Amino acid sequence: MRIIRGSHRGKQIVAPRSLPVRPTTDYAKEGLFNILEHTFDFESLEVLDLFAGTGSISYEFASRGCKTVTAVDSNKQSTRFITQIAGELSFKNLKVICADVFKFLMSNKKPYSLIFADPPYLLENLSELPGLILNMPLLRHEGWLVLEHSSIYDFSGNPYFIEHRKYGEVNFSFFEFLVPAQQNNQVSGD
Repeated sequence: MRIIRGSHRGKQIVAPRSLPVRPTTDYAKEGLFNILEHTFDFESLEVLDLFAGTGSISYEFASRGCKTVTAVDSNKQSTRFITQIAGELSFKNLKVICADVFKFLMSNKKPYSLIFADPPYLLENLSELPGLILNMPLLRHEGWLVLEHSSIYDFSGNPYFIEHRKYGEVNFSFFEFLVPAQQNNQVSGD
């Protein structure tokens, strides 16, 4: 895998073969980041990378200068590898957490500008993940959830769904969290 753009553009990273992961292809990653760079100012983004695996997506966000990137994975070997690479590349904006993603989501109180999730394609409750994330205070207003998944899923019925993109065998569904407009209930004083 390689970092496509940013401060470490072109950097090749070789993950141990023993990691139980399915990295996002460079082709799909390039397509994804072309969409994101036309939507967001990376320097102001606070990103959460769920099921971080090799850290490929986290490195891309960190290389592009995101304010913070939090990578979460339950596999200790994966989180050690991401921590090692983050140190080698001096990514001070990349924080790595070894935790069950669902437990992390339930205990996390910090909202993010963008959440990327790349769960195992055979994850039993993968279809419930967008609803779980979007019904918790995890995204800021107009924040995005990007979910990588196989072609057997169709999230177009979700009220926050905005787009689906396919790059080879990789599918991305995009969701935007919009807070309902609050009525102004202030009482005017004299």
